[in-house]
Amino acid sequence: MFRRRFTKEFKMAAVRRLEVGASVAEVARACEVDRNVLHRWRRELDQRGAKAFTGPGQRRAEESRIAELERKVGRQAMEIDFLQRCLQHAEEQRKLQALTTPSSSIRTSKKK
Repeated sequence: MFRRRFTKEFKMAAVRRLEVGASVAEVARACEVDRNVLHRWRRELDQRGAKAFTGPGQRRAEESRIAELERKVGRQAMEIDFLQRCLQHAEEQRKLQALTTPSSSIRTSKKK
């Protein structure tokens, strides 16, 4: 089973049929697509105008960039969490070492 791809012209023609008064069910049957697909195409055309339907199955450049940046933010958040845990562990080790070893800051003087 494969996913069908529709050209920009096909999508615009289907939306035009809706605009001239054809029912969604009628256009969906004629175009052999689901009614929700027609609603999505109409919404995209309304929102993006001439920039709608950038290509069959291609993500818009903005959406790709946003997804890339969100992945980067996620990776950086994981790195920050890791480094914070490392710092916390190092601090705990330093405190533990300070409690278990004799203090070297107090020096006793020996008289000759």
